[in-house]
Amino acid sequence: MIQDTNRRTCRGFVVSGRVQGVGFRAATRETAQRLELAGWVRNRSDGCVEGVAFGTAAQLEPFTEWLNQGPAMARVDSVWHSDAVEDDTLSTGFEIR
Repeated sequence: MIQDTNRRTCRGFVVSGRVQGVGFRAATRETAQRLELAGWVRNRSDGCVEGVAFGTAAQLEPFTEWLNQGPAMARVDSVWHSDAVEDDTLSTGFEIR
């Protein structure tokens, strides 16, 4: 099966580990902006970071790989992904919430 790399998809993610207080959200936004993704990222009260990214498979693949590493000061234990529903706030830009 050939994957359509131009079709836009919305993907949710939750990253666990040492991901708060280490610049994870800012680095996530920078990575998403470099890949021209739309979406958002925020801290959760349980110590995880969650977000939504909207883009093509060609954009989301390297973003997903980056989430598994995170910035230098982070320690990523696991990354959970799910399909997400696109909403009007995801049309452009990537924000920290």
